[in-house]
Amino acid sequence: QVQLVESGGGLVQPGGSLRLSCAASGFTFSRETMHWVRQAPGKGLEWVSLIFFGGGGTMYADFVKGRFTITRDDNKNMLYLEMNSLKPEDTAVYYCARDRRGSIRGQGTQVTVSS
Repeated sequence: QVQLVESGGGLVQPGGSLRLSCAASGFTFSRETMHWVRQAPGKGLEWVSLIFFGGGGTMYADFVKGRFTITRDDNKNMLYLEMNSLKPEDTAVYYCARDRRGSIRGQGTQVTVSS
C-alpha cells in the first residue's frame, strides 16, 4: 500500500536550518508530482511546495520562496525539503503528500522554531 514516511524535524532556533526527508513506497514515485504541506498549531493544512515528475520543476508558496528548496531522488524514492532562514511562524507539522490538499500524506514530522 501507499506509504509516506517523513523524518528530519526538530527544534531549531530562528534563522536556523533543517532538512526534511520523505521515504515513499507503494506507488510509482518517479511518475508523481510530489508536495510538502504543513499544519501549524490550531490551523488547517497549508500547501508549501511541489516538485514535478520528469523534469523536476518546482513551485513554492510565497511565504517560503527563497528560503526553502524541494528536491527529489527518484532512484531512492525520496523527497526532500531543505529549509533555511527558519522563522517562528514556520513552526508546524510538515507532511509530504501526493496532492496539493494533502489528502494523501504521511504521518508528518514536527518542526519547531523557537529561541
